[in-house]
Amino acid sequence: MKTIEIDDELYQYIASKTEFIGESASDILRRLLAANSELSAAAVKSKIVESTVAAQTEAETTDVEIADEVQEETLLVEDVAEQKTLTSCQNIFDLINKEELAMERGAVGRFLNILGNLHRVHPKQFSAVLDIRGRDRLYFAQSEEELLATGSSSKPKQIPDSDYWVITNSNTTKKKLMLTDVAQVLGYNNEQAESIRDFL
Repeated sequence: MKTIEIDDELYQYIASKTEFIGESASDILRRLLAANSELSAAAVKSKIVESTVAAQTEAETTDVEIADEVQEETLLVEDVAEQKTLTSCQNIFDLINKEELAMERGAVGRFLNILGNLHRVHPKQFSAVLDIRGRDRLYFAQSEEELLATGSSSKPKQIPDSDYWVITNSNTTKKKLMLTDVAQVLGYNNEQAESIRDFL
């Protein structure tokens, strides 16, 4: 056994840690050092746990931030889509410009302008106009050739900004009837259809 010298203050500290009568200074020191190393091990474990929790929290926070960013971008995309939908669901009466109609050359120009605006408002439903026809004659088609095949004097014209064609050789009364039919197949009620017809 080795002998070491310690000051009185340290000796008093060691003596105060005695747990039972007869416990030697070596036993007390061994116990204190073991406890201290356990504390150190516990402290290390605690630090590891703290870092792991901090890393998880940071990862979760990052995930939440990313999810928030994705959600914000999704909302922006949805807002843009909704705006486009609102634009495409505008009312025909908001688009028709009476001054612009008045500047059109005759009934054919006004007729095409009104049909073009109806197509702008209802691009997806507009194909329903293909079912509007006379007894032996097409009024609407997706090509000039289709209309010419049912009558050489039909004077087909393309509806502005669309893939649809319409005959234009009919009189104004017939054009008004065609506009009424178009409005009705696009879902307008009778009163609205008459208002659209009256733009001609």
